[in-house]
Amino acid sequence: MSAVGYGGTWAVDRTRTLFGQVMGYVALTTGLFALGAYLGRNIAYGMAFVFYLLAFGCLIGMRFAVRRSAGVSIALLFGLGLLMGMALSPTLVYYASANPQALWQAGGATALFIAGCGAAGYATRRDLSSLARVCFWALLALIVFGVILIFVRIPGGSLIYSVLGLVIFAGLTMYDFQRLRRSTDLDSAPFLAASIFLDALNVFLFFLQIFGRRQS
Repeated sequence: MSAVGYGGTWAVDRTRTLFGQVMGYVALTTGLFALGAYLGRNIAYGMAFVFYLLAFGCLIGMRFAVRRSAGVSIALLFGLGLLMGMALSPTLVYYASANPQALWQAGGATALFIAGCGAAGYATRRDLSSLARVCFWALLALIVFGVILIFVRIPGGSLIYSVLGLVIFAGLTMYDFQRLRRSTDLDSAPFLAASIFLDALNVFLFFLQIFGRRQS
């Protein structure tokens, strides 16, 4: 076999190893999110906001630790999952008591959504970098729209917000899975896992708003 052939085989093996690591990290982070949601089931919304800030701190810390210490990056990733679970626990408890069916429907829809968009992004040969840039700016615009909804009542505003959010995160999910296919850097596994976990979490919350609103 030629040197090019060996290089191609090495790259494929590294990509497969990275895929397995990232998906494993995503699964563990999701499990810790569920644990955090359970541990924080009795906390107040004010304390939940503190946990949200701490989770955001973990995400920022990962950017600095990803090249310096794999162990610290993984610990911060798992901390992100646990703290996000505690931050969102009051919201999940509310839905669990008011409309538990919406939780299961949102979970199922999220799994199908991430699987479909992830498979599309992983398989496509088209460079999705430009799509990711558009989605990033669209996400900022969506945040502004969400702030406006707090102060201005718009008929169907929450539904429009959720649907637009799903469209944006469809593009971001496809891009993150394309990055996963193209990368051979095993050190990037925790950060890629964090990106995919946050994609799935946001999709879940958008679906939760849609199903909760439809059945309320």
